[in-house]
Amino acid sequence: QLSLFRFTLKRPFSTSHSSVDSKEMKKFQLLAHKWWDEEGEYAALHSMNDIRVPFIRDTLLSMSSNYHLGNPLSGIKILDVGCGGGLLSEPLGRLGASVTGIDPVEDNIRTADQHKSFDPVLAKRIQYKSSSLEEIVEESMETFDVIVASEVVEHVADLEMFIKCCSQVLKPEGSLFITTINKTQLSYVLGIVVAEKIMGIVPEGTHEWEKFVPPEELERLLESNGFSVRSVRGLLYNPLSGSWSWVQSTSLNYALHAVRAGAPAHSHATDALPETDLQQHSATAGTAG
Repeated sequence: QLSLFRFTLKRPFSTSHSSVDSKEMKKFQLLAHKWWDEEGEYAALHSMNDIRVPFIRDTLLSMSSNYHLGNPLSGIKILDVGCGGGLLSEPLGRLGASVTGIDPVEDNIRTADQHKSFDPVLAKRIQYKSSSLEEIVEESMETFDVIVASEVVEHVADLEMFIKCCSQVLKPEGSLFITTINKTQLSYVLGIVVAEKIMGIVPEGTHEWEKFVPPEELERLLESNGFSVRSVRGLLYNPLSGSWSWVQSTSLNYALHAVRAGAPAHSHATDALPETDLQQHSATAGTAG
């Protein structure tokens, strides 16, 4: 989800030096009540669930021998970083996962909590906290099986610190799922000029092109911080149909799956596993959660 993580840490995991950009805070606070308007500013994120939820679900199922009919993610603890109003937390909770959603904007958490309360099942499976990632590191060391950071890393000031924090709170061999925007000329033209200024698919001012992250840079940071990158796949949004699809090119949006190394830290046993192939899943895999 669109988020506001800003890392200005002087000491690792010291919350006293963590700050959130006040301009971005105000920007997202103004939109906090609109998260669940499927035709509104976050329509593209609603429809992204059709593709990102099956990607997360099927990748995790391919790595596990435990199947729970009806609740395929039962027993899995997921951290949704930058959860916004809970657009991704809820469908993951419906699949049986135990989800913790964090976001530094209190109004987003208020919206997420209120929406969750309509469903008694979700109310038990999901908990939300108004927090940044580094604020929960010390209390959550090696706590989560999965971290999801969807449309978040392009809002992070210190990406390496963010990834280090992800590594700290993930269990060994835990999975990290990221969706974000590549840093290309095409992403500037389509992601900012067209999407924000011309078509209004995304609220104007949401993105700064300078902060977009090329997949090569993200892979390098992950590999140097104890992750094994398993797959990187291109995503494309069609504003006319309002749907997402998998594509060969990563020049616009892309999804990445990485696994934190198990103990011992430099074991390469997991590297030989085949890359998860989910080509059979299309953007029409389901309705928005």
